[in-house]
Amino acid sequence: QVQLVESGGGLVQAGGSLRLSCAASGSISWINAMGWYRQAPGKQRDVVAVITSSGSTNYADSVKGRFTISRDNAKNTVYLQMNSLKVEDTAVYYCNVITILHYWGQGTQVTVSS
Repeated sequence: QVQLVESGGGLVQAGGSLRLSCAASGSISWINAMGWYRQAPGKQRDVVAVITSSGSTNYADSVKGRFTISRDNAKNTVYLQMNSLKVEDTAVYYCNVITILHYWGQGTQVTVSS
């Protein structure tokens, strides 16, 4: 079993920055991809950014140039640096880790005020 603990969400003004962290622990022999998803009220959960075990990254078009995903393999931790935040970035952000199964974090609220 794998446990994910997220941190770093909060309230920020538009144009500000936040950094999310997600630490994985438990029975981990190898992590393939790690990523962040988000879900706004009344909307489906969408991918924000993904990073593979080799370090390749992919971003949603809406966050390209503003968000940066990174990972520390030694700590089994994935980060999401969010800059130039917009009101429309407001959502619950979920960490996702893929071993041979998918695991999800509990979610952390990010609220961007105008």
